[in-house]
Amino acid sequence: QVQLVESGGGLVQAGGSLRLSCAASENIFSTSTMGWFRQAPGKQRELVATMSRGGSTKYADSVKGRFTISRDNAKNTVYLQMNSLKPEDTAVYYCNGKRLLLGTVYDYWGQGTQVTVSS
Repeated sequence: QVQLVESGGGLVQAGGSLRLSCAASENIFSTSTMGWFRQAPGKQRELVATMSRGGSTKYADSVKGRFTISRDNAKNTVYLQMNSLKPEDTAVYYCNGKRLLLGTVYDYWGQGTQVTVSS
């Protein structure tokens, strides 16, 4: 069964920190690049950070130096540590698993968790 379950969102003041967690089913976690995307009201969903199975990371320019993605292979969980949060980080954050299988890319999504940063 394919499952991605996020947790850890909430309301925080500017300058504060939050850590998001995404527990994934093993069949997804072990075969996918895991990542976080976000979508603010009226805007398109955008990439925040990804981490490959080998540990390579990619970050949006807007979060570099503030956010850190990590994965715990023993727990099938990916994290997003968010520091120095800004009001413009307010969005629904989605966990993503991206798997390449026989030449086809499969995307899996969690239900999203709201992050609100007050000024």
